Order: sequence, then C-alpha cells, then structure tokens
Amino acid sequence: MKKIKIKIDNREITCSSDKTIMRVARENGIEIPGLCSHPDFPPKANCRICVVEIKGMKKLVTSCSTQVQDGMEIYTNTKRVKRVRNLNIELIFAEHIEKCPDCIWNVNCTLLNLADKYKIKIKRFADRKKERKIYKFANAVEIDGSQCIDCCNCIDACSVLQNINYLKLKGKGADQEVVENKKIGDKKIDCIYCGQCAVHCPTGAAQEQSQWEDVEKSLYDKSKIVIAQFAPSIRVSIGEEFGLPYGKIATGQVVAGLRKLGFDHVFDVNFGADVTTIVETKELLERLTDVNNKNSKVKLPMITSCCPAWVKYVEFYHPELIPNLTTSRSPHIHLGGIIKTYWAEKMNVQPKDIIVVSIMPCTAKKFESARKELKVKNMFPVDYVLTTREFAWMMKRNCVNFAKLKGEQPDHPLGESSGAAAIYGGSGGVMESALRSARFFACAGDKKKENKVCKLKLDFKAVRGLENVKEATVSVAGAKLRIVVVNGIGNIEQVIENLDNYDYIEVMACPGGCIGGGGQPIPTTDEIRKKRIAALYQIDKSKKIREAHKNKGVLEVLKWLEERGKLEHQVLHTEYKKRN
Repeated sequence: MKKIKIKIDNREITCSSDKTIMRVARENGIEIPGLCSHPDFPPKANCRICVVEIKGMKKLVTSCSTQVQDGMEIYTNTKRVKRVRNLNIELIFAEHIEKCPDCIWNVNCTLLNLADKYKIKIKRFADRKKERKIYKFANAVEIDGSQCIDCCNCIDACSVLQNINYLKLKGKGADQEVVENKKIGDKKIDCIYCGQCAVHCPTGAAQEQSQWEDVEKSLYDKSKIVIAQFAPSIRVSIGEEFGLPYGKIATGQVVAGLRKLGFDHVFDVNFGADVTTIVETKELLERLTDVNNKNSKVKLPMITSCCPAWVKYVEFYHPELIPNLTTSRSPHIHLGGIIKTYWAEKMNVQPKDIIVVSIMPCTAKKFESARKELKVKNMFPVDYVLTTREFAWMMKRNCVNFAKLKGEQPDHPLGESSGAAAIYGGSGGVMESALRSARFFACAGDKKKENKVCKLKLDFKAVRGLENVKEATVSVAGAKLRIVVVNGIGNIEQVIENLDNYDYIEVMACPGGCIGGGGQPIPTTDEIRKKRIAALYQIDKSKKIREAHKNKGVLEVLKWLEERGKLEHQVLHTEYKKRN
C-alpha cells in the first residue's frame, strides 16, 4: 500500500493511504474519542464525537470514516472541534438514562470517562428515552432501550458479524429504536444468546443479564458451600479489566480473587475440559467404527457441542443436525456434575448444600446452565453463571486489587489439567484437544502403535488461528479424518451446505472462540483475540502433560462414574431438542 505523509496536530506522520484518520491517530498515540467505531465493522459515524478539523475544509469531518490523504493537515482539539464534540457528548447523555449505581460498567464506563475528561454537563438536556423498554433474551442477554445511544453496533454484531439478523432499527430520527426482528419474509428469526451485541456495545445498553447479586447473597449464606469454577479463557482476559496487558496469564490471581470474594472452594474448568475431551473423543471413534460397520443410525460428521450459542442455532435453525451433535456435555457442566456427585461423596457433604458458580467468557452459558436436559439427580450441575465482566465488577465492588494479588493454586482434587484443556478457549482448541487423544485411543491395547503415537507431534497448527473456516485432513490410526473448524457462527452456512465433505466439525459461535465471547472485557478486537489465544498456547506448552488422557485425576473420576451405571450417562452426556 502507498505510503503518504500527513500532519496531526502539527506532528508529521508517515502512514498507509488506506487507513482512516482515527486509526492513524491511535496507532501513533494520539487519542481521538469515539463510541461507535469498531474494527469488526465498517465505519458508521453515528456518535459524531470523533470530529476533527482539516486545513482547507469548511466542515468538520468524522475521523472514523475519513480516509487519510497525502499532505493532509489535521487538528483534533481546535475550538470548533471542542464545541461540536462536547455538544455531541451532551446530546448522547440525553439519549442515555444513567443507571450507574448497579451497572457493571460503572467503574470503567467510557461515556462517564468522556464526561469527566471534557467537563461535560451531563444533565443539561432532558433524557428522552426514559420510556423505552428492556428486551430480555432468555436469561442470557438484554437490550435496554433507555440506555441506547443509537450507535447500531449491536445490529452490526448480529448481522454483519454473526449473520443472525435478530436485531433491527424501528422508526426514524429521534424515534428510532433497536428492536427484535422475529421474522424476515417467511423465515423465523431467534436470538442465539451469543452476546456479541453486548461485547460491542459502548454504553452497556446491550449487556448480560446479571447474576452477581444472587451470587453475593449466596456467599453470605453460611448453610451453603459456594464453589467457583473458572473457564480456560478467563485467565488470559480478566487482567485487562485491571490495567494488565492483553493476554496476560493470571491463573493464580483468578483463584486468589475468587477466594477474596468468599468462595469456599475454587476449581479450574480445565479439569472439566479434559473430561470433555475424553468423552467426546471416544464418541467420535465409536461413530467412525459404527459408520464403517454400516450402522445407518449413526450420523457423521460429528459436530462439537461445547458452544451453547451454536447448540441453540442448531436446535432452532437446523434441527436436522441434532443427531450430528456430540452427546458430550460442555466442560463447566461436566465439572459441575462431578462436583455434586463425586466430590460431594468424597467430602461427605450433601449435594443440595452445594452452590456451583461458573465464571465464563460467555453469555450463552447462562442459558445453557438452565437447560433441564442437563439435570443430574434432579439438580442443575451449575447454579449461576457470571461473565468475565461480572467477575471483574464484583472484585471492584469489594475493593479487591486484582493486579496486586499473589497467585494461588486451585483446590484439589479436580485441580490438575493438561495443556489440551487450556486451548479450549480459542477457535480450534476443542478439535486439537480431541485429535491429540483420538490417536491414542484408536491404538489402545496395541503397545507398538501406542508407543508410536506417543512420539508424534502434538500440535495441530492447521486448526489454529482466526481464519473463518479452517480445513485439514489428519491421520488417526491409519484412517484419514476430514476435519473443519468454523470460527464464528456467521461462517457456518457454507459448511452446512457441504457436510458430506467432513467427518468431524468444530463450531464456535463467537469470533476467535471463547476468548472473543460475549461476556469478555471490552474492547475485544482481532488484535486482542490473537494475544489471548497466544497466551493459551503458551500455557499449553508449559504443561507437564499436554493430552487429556494422561490426566490421572480425570481417569479416576471417570472410573468412579463408570462403576455407578446410569449416573455416568447423567453426568457425562446430554440430549437436544428442536426449539420454537
């Protein structure tokens, strides 16, 4: 791309000619405020607080949508810019009802920070959206019309990014509003609870349906044993909420932070991920064997089911694919069930006295935890789900200085995990974890083959990265396995149209997988996703064991469940149903 020279606030800068003024400014440490711009979407220039003045031009321009030109002289803080910018911020506050005391954005709200930085009178104009309704999607996500600033990021997230198209604009001008879009022509539309609207919303109008207050009440209930379990990706994203670098590994600090909040025990969902890997891998090999034996009841390709937003997509949009979904439960549901059975018996406590709280990067996990199909002995394995943002908010509310915490180890048993478990948080991680164990189980009992498998490389780099669709053919015990990884639900239809080309499919609804989940810190961009994923593979490399089937603690739990007949199926497997 052609290199050009421009000036921003009298500072000469060399840059590519294909970039916007805002991007060049931010890359060079010059801050231009903005609320609606996001690298995942085309520029919209809706908030209009990123205005700048260009020498020789009569009108101010929005820096997020204006491309640089050679010789351009740009000014970001002139009297005209200040007047227009500040007025636009005031008008945005007139759109946004302040619900600061119980908003999880309270501590790091961009809108409040802008008002403080530019000395904005946030009450000069009357609020005009106080009568707007709140749309709640299951128990997972909500959109509060009274807090919306009409940036339309939520609509872009749902349509441009995810291709769901469940949100739309209704009305015009001052009366326009984001509403549900339940039908396009004859096609019915429904939310899949992925939360990408929330992770792209700059003001908290779209956000998770919070459960932190219920969790805090539980922590004060001395008759209950309150247990926290945290997902693989939490440890490489939570630090961002406290000023730590993107992708900073903070496993020990997560454990310490949860204990500071008063949880009685803290377990690592990576243990549950190793369980999931073994259960799913064995099912894959069984399906391959049955298909080879001409068993028409078994469906290939087998498709992962760890992502509840993807599962909802199948149940609503493609129920014909339900037989293709693996019956394996997801890692935090596996571990929740193990806590309320195996761990409860070992600790001699009543399961009814245990409350399990999952710290997840995902809003759809809230929906998943309430699925009746997942009950074990008439109990939900997981009682509450908190997003990464909710967890951060609880620590801030309780004055826990996360960045200064000394790392601690999770509780045992159920604390050890493999490197294969850590990479569950990134796109391709579930597939790679399963492939590492599939080659072993396919050779089980044949010592020569087992020894040969153990010497093979464990890294399946073909399934890694942020490409939309990643395909490969891998060898498993002499058989060729055709695999594909779908990174983001917006890319799934092209794969569904060619199902016969594959034996095994991984689908994650959110871009990048769980590290880009709807409950993660804001902002979340491709550059940030890359750093979080790199940290997960760093954890993987550092582990003594990197394959799930070598986790002795997991093998002990699976043997215990196997000895208990029906309980094994209840804890490890599930079923799905068509949803209206």
